[in-house]
Amino acid sequence: MTGPAVDLVGLAGAVGVLVDWEDVHGTPRRVEPATLLAVLEALEWPATSAAQRQDSLQRCMAERAQPRLRTALAGATLTIGPPDSAHAVWCDEEGRTTPARRDSAGGWHCPDRPGYWTLRVGADEHAVAIAPARCFSVADASGTPTPRRWGATLQVYAGRSRADAGIGDSDGVAAWCRRVYAAGGDALALSPLHAAGRIEPLFSPYSPSDRRFLEPVYTAPPPWVQADDVDNHAPMPPPDGLIDWAGAAAFKWARLSRWFEAMQDAPQDLQAALHQHQQAGGAALARFASFNAAGLGQPDPALQCFAQWLSTRSWAQVQQRARARGMALGLIADLAVGFVPDGAEAAAAGDTALRGLVLGAPPDAFAPHGQVWGVSSYSPDGLRRTGFAPFIALLRAVMRDRGGVRIDHILGLQRLWVVPHGAGSGAGAYLRYPLDDLLNLLALESWRHRCIVIGEDLGVVPDGIRQRLAERGVMGMDVLAFSRASDGEFLPPNLWRTMAVATTGTHDLPTLAGWQRGEDIAVRARLANDSDDITAAAMARRRQEAAQLAGAVGADQACPDTLHDAAIAFVATGPAPLALLPVEDALGLREQVNLPGTVAVYPNWRHRLPQPLPRHLLHAALRRFAAARGKEH
Repeated sequence: MTGPAVDLVGLAGAVGVLVDWEDVHGTPRRVEPATLLAVLEALEWPATSAAQRQDSLQRCMAERAQPRLRTALAGATLTIGPPDSAHAVWCDEEGRTTPARRDSAGGWHCPDRPGYWTLRVGADEHAVAIAPARCFSVADASGTPTPRRWGATLQVYAGRSRADAGIGDSDGVAAWCRRVYAAGGDALALSPLHAAGRIEPLFSPYSPSDRRFLEPVYTAPPPWVQADDVDNHAPMPPPDGLIDWAGAAAFKWARLSRWFEAMQDAPQDLQAALHQHQQAGGAALARFASFNAAGLGQPDPALQCFAQWLSTRSWAQVQQRARARGMALGLIADLAVGFVPDGAEAAAAGDTALRGLVLGAPPDAFAPHGQVWGVSSYSPDGLRRTGFAPFIALLRAVMRDRGGVRIDHILGLQRLWVVPHGAGSGAGAYLRYPLDDLLNLLALESWRHRCIVIGEDLGVVPDGIRQRLAERGVMGMDVLAFSRASDGEFLPPNLWRTMAVATTGTHDLPTLAGWQRGEDIAVRARLANDSDDITAAAMARRRQEAAQLAGAVGADQACPDTLHDAAIAFVATGPAPLALLPVEDALGLREQVNLPGTVAVYPNWRHRLPQPLPRHLLHAALRRFAAARGKEH
């Protein structure tokens, strides 16, 4: 028996594709029918004919009626099982049981203790993740109800250490932990450390092969390696001073291979630790190692297992030493929004991953023409079918040995802009995700790992999402350039959010020094061959904005250094529980880390920090930031 006819818009809404949406200016938009058909086809909900639409809708409803894993807040009620069921028990992860109580409306009372539970109703069993009300917070980590902690943000590859061979590593990060702590800081937020697979010249840390594993080229030489095998034949840096990703990565993998071969002569405790890591990694590590070894042309997947063990050990030591030194948070990881469609994570995901669709963004303040990122992610129905297993495993991998995690484009917990492969950014649609379930799991894993959560909530922001994230303890990001009133004036820091991290900038924005001088305008004008009139108008607008900033921070616009220093202190004075100062701004650098919308025409992700560091300038900036926070050791 068939139900009533289902039209294209009705099916799209039922499966979670948003037909109507608002752009960054608040203008209503509607997805074209051809785009809807392409997106639905890629999601395996074909919709060309009425019969296909009816079948797709029925399959969708049937799948969602029996979820593999439900989530709920501690102490809430769940309606599960037959309405006349009189007896049920809750069973925790250790197998301990407690009777389930039912309310007058027929709902079962959830346990007050968060965790992964099983509700047994008669002969039926239902998996339920019981979540705390909110994520682990800076206040929890600090032991104070109104913390004013601060830290720095570092692009890992840009840092330097004695034996980094052209790409920053964990030793360089450890040195920055010491610098930040010495100035009174409690955190160092890092660029993504995800496994990259084959590293090409135009590499981006936000296009990883597998976010569940670490990229070994960021790993410093271990202490048991002979000094002559650390420095021998290290590649010369390119004449332009930029990172040679492919050349440096090839050198580092050759070095890792020699260290792996030397493990047969290593102390027994190290060999035992390596074996234990392989056993703990199980089938997931074995599959990853085989996939990556094949992709890199390595004959023995055991090298990949060794590299993962060495990386995990190295970064765990950096975090342990940072915490032992006295940093309240230590390292904050960065979780990229997706993975490349032909990488290890996509291969492991199977039909849980989006196929034939890539992620991107419609036009916004970062990229006026929109973006196609070329990465994929998990499909919402794939997550439901697997009981959210890939999402849980990912959170555990990224939160392990970290004091916090920054989730890139956290708006993707509610919706992601998906684009059919090969199409432009405008030929996409928003795909809805199960926000409540994902937030419940995020809060649960956050407490288990004692890991704060920062959500990058910039771009096209749906109404109400920031409030919902804040209610669950996910901090947003207040960025100086965007923290303005409706008339364009900069908001005083006391009006910034209390549930957001305050920062002077991000990797997708010009540095503070570059912004003041219009460096980004000059670069884009050169790349686009803009006319002198267009460039002059943009520069005039920037001078006006700089004057507005000078007025807000009480500095002289005519003195760029004074304005720069005052702006740094301005950001730090607000009510945020955590403020982060990008290292590029602390050093007064002008080069932008990444210029959205460009690939080969701009050296994205290739700038290194100056050598030697201007220590006096750096220490003064860090101390100024600390003083404005009122937090120095």
